[in-house]
Amino acid sequence: MTTATDPRGHARTRLATRREDVLALSHSLHAEPELTFEEHRSAKKIAGLMEGSGFDVARGVRDLPTAFTATHGTGELVIGITAEYDALPGIGHACGHNINGAAAVSAALALAPLADDLGITVKLLGTPAEESGGGKVYMLERGAFDDVAAAMMAYAAPMDLLGMGSLAISSWNVTYTGRPSHAAAMPHKGVNAADAMMIVQVAISAYRQQMLPGGVVSGIVTGGGEASNVIPGRVTASYDCRAETFEDFHALKDRIRHCFEAGALATGAELELEDMGRDYADLVQDAELSQAYGRAASALGRSLDHPGFPGGKGGSTDMGNISRIMPTIHPMTQGTRNGDTASGLPRSGPSVAGVWCG
Repeated sequence: MTTATDPRGHARTRLATRREDVLALSHSLHAEPELTFEEHRSAKKIAGLMEGSGFDVARGVRDLPTAFTATHGTGELVIGITAEYDALPGIGHACGHNINGAAAVSAALALAPLADDLGITVKLLGTPAEESGGGKVYMLERGAFDDVAAAMMAYAAPMDLLGMGSLAISSWNVTYTGRPSHAAAMPHKGVNAADAMMIVQVAISAYRQQMLPGGVVSGIVTGGGEASNVIPGRVTASYDCRAETFEDFHALKDRIRHCFEAGALATGAELELEDMGRDYADLVQDAELSQAYGRAASALGRSLDHPGFPGGKGGSTDMGNISRIMPTIHPMTQGTRNGDTASGLPRSGPSVAGVWCG
């Protein structure tokens, strides 16, 4: 049977021959986790595998040292497959990006022999910094997706879902700078940066009653003084602001910014709000592509927990920005310890701790 008459069967056969290579890649990424925009080893591992498999590879694309593209085929219809491979501070690949990256590689390898018969070009995009920073947004803005007709990826999860819902998000590094002073001898000489942070927390808590439905604000104080008898002259924090839609998000972000400004105004401390990368849009999945994915998954014996998209939204992803420009899917794929004997997908891995992070 030829590739043209049975493309899915040919793809499965192709993937079976590369199964061990892709599983080894997943485990290697897991063993050496790298953080936002520092994924040098990870990008090199994936790019090297693709180059050795006959893909045309470009490294460090769009002025991002840990981004790459790998293409195969000459068809006018360019199918973009995004690979993630960044990890989280302290907990490594708890979100399973090692599996996400390996799954993207699997799809590209399986499609490559079919490219000419299908009239497509397969384009694997190595996208750094999904956890924070927004590598896909930078690549989108700098033209890496300009020739792509549709974008897709699969995300490791504890269940199979036809698609995921995500929230728009902005992340800030926050710094209040006051003036340290002895807390007993000369408190009136100090400007208390910790008080500014306290006012912010109270202001945000008071706002929650009137917050837009679906709005989420979360944060941690990362530095708050060094001695109990010294008024803190510097306090740092990290905060996320999320909303159901990109449109609602902008109004919510402005209101939360005012809460931070209130802390500075009330105490006299200076405020610095630093954006942590780019804002992420909410994910809008293409219905027709999602239905096609669902049919293909069912043919492989996958059982989707939901007939459509999940009812709620959880994390955030920079794939949302891609989805605002072109047809996009982002299904969730259940992980197992021993892989998937039906499809040959590299879903086994040492750790998948959550449905999604972001």
